Amino acid sequence: MKNSFTADGIAYASASADEHVMFQKVAWRIIPFLFLCYVVSFLDRINIGFAQLQMKHDLGFSDAMYGLGAAVFYVGYVLCEVPSNMLLFKFGARKTFTRIMLLWGIASVCMMFVSKPAHFYVLRFMLGVFEAGFFPGIVLYLTFWFPANRRAAVMSVFFAGVAVAGVLGGLFSGWIMRDMGGVMGLFGWQWMFALEGAPAVILGFVALFYLVDKPHNATWLTAAEKDRLVALCAQGQAKDGVHDARSFAAALLNPRIYLFAFIYFSLTCASLTLNFWMPLMIRDFGIKDVVSVSLYTVIPNAIGAIGLVLIARRSDRMGERRKHFAFCTIAGGLALAALTLHLNSFPAMLAILCVAAVFIFAALPIFWSVPPSYLSGNAAASGIAFISSIGITSGIVSPWVIGQIRTSTGSMDLAIYMLAGLLMLSGIALMMGVKADFAKQRRAAMT
Repeated sequence: MKNSFTADGIAYASASADEHVMFQKVAWRIIPFLFLCYVVSFLDRINIGFAQLQMKHDLGFSDAMYGLGAAVFYVGYVLCEVPSNMLLFKFGARKTFTRIMLLWGIASVCMMFVSKPAHFYVLRFMLGVFEAGFFPGIVLYLTFWFPANRRAAVMSVFFAGVAVAGVLGGLFSGWIMRDMGGVMGLFGWQWMFALEGAPAVILGFVALFYLVDKPHNATWLTAAEKDRLVALCAQGQAKDGVHDARSFAAALLNPRIYLFAFIYFSLTCASLTLNFWMPLMIRDFGIKDVVSVSLYTVIPNAIGAIGLVLIARRSDRMGERRKHFAFCTIAGGLALAALTLHLNSFPAMLAILCVAAVFIFAALPIFWSVPPSYLSGNAAASGIAFISSIGITSGIVSPWVIGQIRTSTGSMDLAIYMLAGLLMLSGIALMMGVKADFAKQRRAAMT
């Protein structure tokens, strides 16, 4: 089979028919189930935003209490993400994902029993602790099943799940809180936590019997397919002492870990801005009706989901990461900055928002196809989790900074300029930090 190489050093073979069938078999076996789990996890993470429409009033919580409780989730998440992913490498994905989903599902259901601020803080913190490691665990798990040249397209499916969760949350959370309020003497938000938390518990039990840890454990693959899959996935892994770190401590000595952490932090600052502030942006475009605002948020999310899948697939097909990533971050940053033009045309402003969503969302799966190629073994588990945990601190920092700027200036323009600059800087950082030296080593290892 003839191989061709790109400037990034990733080998892209013209896949044989047998390999195509093999990867289709793998994809259909594990991707739909993990996608469903990821949608449920994100839904359980964001339903706190819908709950506040009733919960604050029913329990007498102030905005400050509620904001603190919402942020406490990320504290537990950041603290436990690295240990959780290291446990996955040690005990396997099947047991780890089962533990994560069972515990976070139980914690989410228990939110229905909150009656005091202390209950709220503790459960939100524990939800972050229990869910920690799920996303980086998926990233690590996919490296066992898909080689580097296929990961961006695969990862794009999960980032599209964020948009799906947003749509489902808007539909189901509102319906549950409106129509279930008073049933069996419970508030609508109590039913929402119970009904949206239960699927995670069910999926946790399913994962125990459905998932397999690695290709050699898959009874649904032939012996030849197992060997071929393991060999292909091993091709993109780092092989020298610099990149093939064997422990968490060694991984922390790799300067690229911090480069990747900065890049992911910049990306999540921009993506969380869209997730958290999009309704407010659309209202500022001139749409005042609450229902209309919620419906219009579906458009950028849906277009962004489609765009990220197409761009990620092109990145895989072309065998190129750095330029695709830089283009997405620079174009996304310029689109963010264009939102400050405040054009009088609502369609034009919505179109700009859609462009920003496409490129910002598309940068995420392309980014996550890069770090696993620089890490292997235990370093992959701990390094990926460390990158993710640093990046997710944007969930604490970004909303607070934007809120402060909006409160003091009455506008989000300054915050948007800052985010646009940070986003474009992340693209430059990847272009400068991931160079051809490692690409040459990768090519040498594969010939």
